[in-house]
Amino acid sequence: MRWRHKDLLTIDQLSKEEIFYIFEVAKKFQEVNQRPIKKLPTLKGKSIILFFAEPSTRTKTSFDIAAKRLSADTFSLTKKGSSLEKGESLKDTALTLQAMNPDLIVIRHKDSGAPFFLSKMLKCGVINAGDGQHSHPTQALLDGFTLYSLWKEFENKTLLIVGDIKHSRVARSDIELFTKLGTKVRVCGPSTLLPKSIKKWPVEVYTDLEEACKGVDAIQCLRLQLERQTSGLLPSLREYSKRYGLKLKHLELANPDVKIMHPGPMNRGVEISDEVADFKDSIILDQVTSGVCIRMALLYIYLIPPVQKD
Repeated sequence: MRWRHKDLLTIDQLSKEEIFYIFEVAKKFQEVNQRPIKKLPTLKGKSIILFFAEPSTRTKTSFDIAAKRLSADTFSLTKKGSSLEKGESLKDTALTLQAMNPDLIVIRHKDSGAPFFLSKMLKCGVINAGDGQHSHPTQALLDGFTLYSLWKEFENKTLLIVGDIKHSRVARSDIELFTKLGTKVRVCGPSTLLPKSIKKWPVEVYTDLEEACKGVDAIQCLRLQLERQTSGLLPSLREYSKRYGLKLKHLELANPDVKIMHPGPMNRGVEISDEVADFKDSIILDQVTSGVCIRMALLYIYLIPPVQKD
């Protein structure tokens, strides 16, 4: 395969074949992550800037671990204490970073489109680690890889995404990825947390969680941002939990061995009960493990792109 991308901005830019190629590379790194010494010299001498202008634990840490396990040098930049906090524009920050000659920049930003803006200005590659409510491609890839490791195929499977669909970049990217791979996707949530354009999306829409759970093979719960209640989109967290919090009774309506997912961080007792979070078929921690493998694969592919042989 010849890799044709400088940047990873959305799932939409990847073909089905490219997604499976990323999965296959990630599989090779699974074994590395089980070794006593989890280190390869693959990216020695490469410089990666982790530009996180929005808080992150899992994504930033897994990118940092992924880079270090491949022997790359990482440099962290956050909004707090940086020139961004002093009022510097994103453009000037980008030009400053470029002057340091990094090989790759991983960016998370509260503004939708920020990674696109940087990618047009920078010579080095840009990987989107989440921008506003728009896209989170690496999360979708790790979600897909987690299920790929279990299912081996995506057709004849149904994924349910539950929660705040309207404001979720994870939901948007998951829908792009799983529909592209042939999985049927359902979404469920209060009408106030569903986009107005949802009927145009390639999904089945539900507002009743029990109906939505019938016959599904995996359920992805989304983190509910608590400010949704104060903004008037929810009557109360208790009411949300009662109607849309995933409980054991919902799993009985799904297919046997239904897989439980959550991108984290979880609000236990709100979007997911303790019993479901710790259920035998919960793969929430597997998602975290997959995140390191997927991000190792992406760093490898984007810094040492495969070249098609004649």
